[in-house]
Amino acid sequence: MNKGENGFRKVLSIIGVIVIVIFIFSINPFVQIGAGERGVVMNWGQVQDKILSEGLHLRVPVMQSVRKISVRVQKSDVKTSGASKDLQDVGLELVVNWKINTAKVNKVYQTIGDEQAVLDNIIIPAVSEMAKAASAKKTAEEIITKRQELKRDIDELLVSRLANYGIVLSDVSIIDIKFSDEFNKAIEAKQVAEQEAKQAIFKAEQAKNDAVARVNMAEGQAKAQQLQQQALSPELLQKMAIDKWDGRFPTYMGGTLPFLQIK
Repeated sequence: MNKGENGFRKVLSIIGVIVIVIFIFSINPFVQIGAGERGVVMNWGQVQDKILSEGLHLRVPVMQSVRKISVRVQKSDVKTSGASKDLQDVGLELVVNWKINTAKVNKVYQTIGDEQAVLDNIIIPAVSEMAKAASAKKTAEEIITKRQELKRDIDELLVSRLANYGIVLSDVSIIDIKFSDEFNKAIEAKQVAEQEAKQAIFKAEQAKNDAVARVNMAEGQAKAQQLQQQALSPELLQKMAIDKWDGRFPTYMGGTLPFLQIK
């Protein structure tokens, strides 16, 4: 075998290796699962029990496919409406934080679908139903004054409901509560009436206190005059007259004796 043939064979070998490498990468036998993701493995489209965690994994080309699903907490806005216990229309805007159960990613994808399908088919209907159920147990006034209690009721109802579908509820927040214009006007009128009633009570109490003060003052003055009258004995009056006398006797012409005139 001459050198030309050896060189030709080496070139063929190199080309063969390159072709094999290109072929391997073209069929993409590797799959990388990113942070906050899990991989659902399917053999010929059939979901398997195996779930791929974060990192690089080898798959069987053609036969196996992998669907990446996020298991991070997701925030979803949900608007719904219902009625209170006293039949007032109630509009609720909520924010729901949820995620797919890491250990049930494959079952969730098999029975429901991806994240968007979970949101559209499970999260929104469940939140709407549970919010209506919770608000129906409270009057419109209680929905306003016991907002945190309403939030807790919705939260508790949703936890068990979503768990049945392999979904973990992190938190529910009530962003806004709306009532009809007629109810809002009635609430405003009630608040005005309560303020006016409080003001009237305050004025009446103030007038009562003023009257009591005047009575107490009059009683005090009367008592002081009474004590003063009781203290004006004949001896005291004589003493007051003596203290007031300037030492001169009035003079009168006649047969009678002069007498003291108190000025």
